[in-house]
Amino acid sequence: MKKNLILTCVTLLLTLAAGVAGATDLTGKLGVTGRLGFQVPFDSESTNGYYGSINNISTDVGFVWGGGFMYGINKNIAAELDITNSNFNGNGTFGAPTEFNVINLSLGAQYRFRELSGFCPYAGVGLDILVNGANNGYDVDTNVGAHVSGGVDYFLTKHFALTTEVKLVVAPNTNISNSAGKQGNFDPSSFNMTFGVRYFIN
Repeated sequence: MKKNLILTCVTLLLTLAAGVAGATDLTGKLGVTGRLGFQVPFDSESTNGYYGSINNISTDVGFVWGGGFMYGINKNIAAELDITNSNFNGNGTFGAPTEFNVINLSLGAQYRFRELSGFCPYAGVGLDILVNGANNGYDVDTNVGAHVSGGVDYFLTKHFALTTEVKLVVAPNTNISNSAGKQGNFDPSSFNMTFGVRYFIN
């Protein structure tokens, strides 16, 4: 199910970007982005200290929202700062479903390709600071990861664009714990697809 969803989203994005060629110059421009979409989180693990067993925590597709800023360094390169928040359920966690939360502070750069008829595709890379959490009395450690992304902006006017993006975040496992100690391993890696708007102030 998750693999089919990812494949469908990537195919849609490539279709939107197909046939693009031209030139939107964002040099020196500051843009504000708002986005929302869905997240396909990787599965995590719970441990049973008494039996020493490791159990899979299967995760549901979650909701992600947030926004940020981008700044055009030159015609092809832009710096970006995004902050997103996501929530999703983990099933099989310690006998009851647990809701996980990830706040992602994402720092990166885009390479923006040439534009045609308002469509401008881009590819991005960067680092992610992942502030992880859970309910039901569990704590999840913060950690650092990296991302690759790709997207398309469609300019309705000189200052206003619609945007869609796919983003793969990869990070090492971190600890799930409570007052009794470590209870499992949380994998904050995820696949995200978002839709939103960008407004360029200048």
